[in-house]
Amino acid sequence: MKDKHFETQAVRAQLERTEYNEHSTPLFLTSSFVFDTANDLRAAFNDESDDFIYSRYVNPNTNEFIEKVCLLEGAEAGFATASGMAAVFTTFMALLKSGDHVVSCSSVFGATHAVFTKYFPKWNISYSYFDTGKVQEIESLIKPETKFIYLETPTNPAIELIDLEAVAAIAKKHNLLLIVDNCFATPYLQQPVKFGADLVIHSATKYMDGQGRVLGGIVVGKKELIHDIYLFGRLTGPSMSPFNAWVLSKSLETLALRMDRHCENALYIAKELEGNDKLENVSYPFLPSHPHYAIAKKQMKAGGGILTVTVKGGYEGATRFLDKLNMIKISPNLGDARSIVTHPASSTHCKLSEEERLKVGITPGLIRVSIGLENKEDILNDLLQALK
Repeated sequence: MKDKHFETQAVRAQLERTEYNEHSTPLFLTSSFVFDTANDLRAAFNDESDDFIYSRYVNPNTNEFIEKVCLLEGAEAGFATASGMAAVFTTFMALLKSGDHVVSCSSVFGATHAVFTKYFPKWNISYSYFDTGKVQEIESLIKPETKFIYLETPTNPAIELIDLEAVAAIAKKHNLLLIVDNCFATPYLQQPVKFGADLVIHSATKYMDGQGRVLGGIVVGKKELIHDIYLFGRLTGPSMSPFNAWVLSKSLETLALRMDRHCENALYIAKELEGNDKLENVSYPFLPSHPHYAIAKKQMKAGGGILTVTVKGGYEGATRFLDKLNMIKISPNLGDARSIVTHPASSTHCKLSEEERLKVGITPGLIRVSIGLENKEDILNDLLQALK
């Protein structure tokens, strides 16, 4: 399958058929698996066979989902989790120990920031943030105890871009791991492994599902790193359910089609909104006005389905705008077939101080817009009438 195009891999990679020769992969809704002999059980638990043991460890459905994402990301191995944050936390805990240090971009998902600020200190793990637009700061933050560099690109929610090739060169120079949250781009638009990333994380809840139905997360990358993550996950239990894995594996079959439409709609709407007298700013990676436009064009196939608008009038202006939307709904999710808006300062990033929010571009008037699959004119008209 590795010589096939992205769309073909997403559709054709699936489990071997069972004795019933089914066309579509069946659901394996079982907590555990049986063994013919006591020796078979012993061999499975001692890693002497590939037999399935228990669905907390691995299940045929999660296997298929993992194998698909590995193919699409160009990764060696993976581990699927119950949510995107489970993938982030499991990766951190599997690789870090007391006394370690992490360098991260300052603009990260609110829950990831909370792990850094609230829980890392409990375990004597430290962190340093670099300005998203200044990767040259990274080297000055590296310490002898630094374990890895962590980043999102595009970032959530400010839609900033980080040069993956440049950061990978720094990581290699200092013998550090590079871990990339690729949720906003998806493997269809960006493959961080090609630019030197060691591990890639996704909240599969977002674009991989694409319809707001299930939760899921996944981390893929180098086999030896995934082995440590798998062992930690196997013991602590943040595993993905077989049903969710089955749904997500099916959803990947249409990822390319959906992302093409998300990107087409988002670019059109970003262009139409740019310069609107009710807005201070429109940010979208494939707008030439975006400060990181050159980076986006270098490492992304298209600009993605997320844009931000900064409404004039601060918090009050943003509130009026949100309340006047008709078709588009307010939700903290993204990557759905339906267009969604959220106000990061009062929702996903509300636990940050005002100073911390402003430092990463989250102003009171900033609105994150996840552009859906509806007709682009209908999406645009709803946004325009709310602005009026």
